[in-house]
Amino acid sequence: MIEKYKFRKYNPDFPRLFNREKIKLKKILKDAIIEHIGSSAVKRLGGKGILDIAIAVPKKDLTKTRKILEKNNYLFRPGGGTKERLFLTKYYKYSGKERLVHLQLSFSDSQSWKNQLLVRDFLRINKKAREDYARIKTEAVKFAKGDGKKYRKYKHQFLQNLIKKARRAK
Repeated sequence: MIEKYKFRKYNPDFPRLFNREKIKLKKILKDAIIEHIGSSAVKRLGGKGILDIAIAVPKKDLTKTRKILEKNNYLFRPGGGTKERLFLTKYYKYSGKERLVHLQLSFSDSQSWKNQLLVRDFLRINKKAREDYARIKTEAVKFAKGDGKKYRKYKHQFLQNLIKKARRAK
């Protein structure tokens, strides 16, 4: 089992791993919008080493799409999402190690979808924000000691401020 709450350096294989997963997802979700998000989508930003993928479908198709993903070995996590976003996970093997994919299933006019892309794009072009976020993530790992709720809570205010900065910069 992968140790989720450990800070790791950016892995340059992430874009290739994302594309491999996107091809699989497109076969089962032909009309979905699929984006690489999270730390694994931002060069030079370390993180937990988890491949984060955002998927947008029409709002009316969320439940149907979730069921399709579940039939394809993605595990729905009822408490992991929000009103606008469903959360699913899947383990896979890469280089002899177990890895993890997080899917954020939403709809394209949701604030959740917009914020995920906004933050990703802002971090890609803003070195200071990227460095600050890496520091916060490192601190969060130490603070949380493996507790996901503590990890997310530690980062929460920073992420809210990051969203505001990214909106102003847009």
